[in-house]
Amino acid sequence: MTRVQFYHNTPDRLALTCELVASAQAGGRRVAVRVPDAALARRLDQQLWTATPLAFVPHVMADSPLAAETPVIIGTADSNPAWPHADLLFNLAEDVPPGFEQFRSVVEIVGQNEAEKAPARARWMHYKKNEHPLKAFDAESRTAL
Repeated sequence: MTRVQFYHNTPDRLALTCELVASAQAGGRRVAVRVPDAALARRLDQQLWTATPLAFVPHVMADSPLAAETPVIIGTADSNPAWPHADLLFNLAEDVPPGFEQFRSVVEIVGQNEAEKAPARARWMHYKKNEHPLKAFDAESRTAL
């Protein structure tokens, strides 16, 4: 069953996503990152190139011909990509990712404003109702809730 982790109270969702994705990829995980739209996908792409000096996080967009062989894939919620692997999914979109059950783990990154918290509560309830193991963390203090 898919495990789900929520990182709440995130001051900079892209910065935390880049940090966690780089760490996961360095540990040998294959990562999918689902963002709401193409504009945020471009920002994430740029930030993955520049977030950690001298680090390399190999990544491509989900529609790239290299997606199947690249450890980090970025896709948009509005395109509903067919992910080439099913290890770890980061969700920055407002809805529950279709087909999330295929992944070993899902990481939900939630910001500090109410516009991000309300849909996150609905996602939490969806996962809980379907009995997925849940863990919550405060992103600022890096502590379990």
